[in-house]
Amino acid sequence: MATPPTYTQDDVEALISKMALERGKLIAAAEGLRGDDADRVPVDAVGEEQWTAKEQLAHLMEMERGYISWCRAALVETGADVSSVRGIPVDIPIEHAPDHEVRELLDKLIEERERTNHFIRSLLLDQFSNTAVTPGFGELTVMQYLRSFYRHDRQHTAQIEGRQSDYRPNFASGKEPNQRQMRIDQVAARER
Repeated sequence: MATPPTYTQDDVEALISKMALERGKLIAAAEGLRGDDADRVPVDAVGEEQWTAKEQLAHLMEMERGYISWCRAALVETGADVSSVRGIPVDIPIEHAPDHEVRELLDKLIEERERTNHFIRSLLLDQFSNTAVTPGFGELTVMQYLRSFYRHDRQHTAQIEGRQSDYRPNFASGKEPNQRQMRIDQVAARER
């Protein structure tokens, strides 16, 4: 990235507003699940789309923690390589999501978002322009990582509702990695 963009208070307010809007839609979609819908694997799905609604909710918690960790690293050193930076573990990891109720997962998501909003409001405007680099996305500003939260919510809302999302992450390789299979492999490696 040549010169990172400069962000305004209006950009920050738009970010928080869009995050609230999309999280509200996600919560409404998850609250609308009936019976075993929250534990059902979508038919003909591949990769991340094979996660159940409960697993998707846990995934969003983990992703939010991870991205906030990347943002924090960017605040320490702009241009930070965060490929090995991991978020603080969540109370309900993806592989344990089926053992919990949707309401419990949503309550945890709400708590996580409150922490994220507090983090966002603690930043100075120029800090939104700091950058971090990952193999998956390349170099992005703190604002770009934060904007991915509402886009990611939109993607998983669509999946929970059983429809195709209009949002696809822009991976540096041009192709989304199979995050579900990567997670299965990580859990298997830990259990060996």
